[in-house]
Amino acid sequence: MTYWLWGLWVFLIAVSFAVLESLALYRGRPTLSRSVWTWSKNFPLLPFLAGLLAGGLAVHFWWMGAPGLNCGG
Repeated sequence: MTYWLWGLWVFLIAVSFAVLESLALYRGRPTLSRSVWTWSKNFPLLPFLAGLLAGGLAVHFWWMGAPGLNCGG
């Protein structure tokens, strides 16, 4: 895959979020933030698991390996 295709995919995610959020506000339905709050209320581990996922992705994308192990960069 090329870089522009990944960029297009991320852009389409942002556009779909904007469309769904706008529809929710227009129709008086739950927005993403309200849905996440409700899910967290019903499953209290959700914020912790989301943090683990975000941290894992940050390490995967931006950490260039442990110094001296020659495993990145």
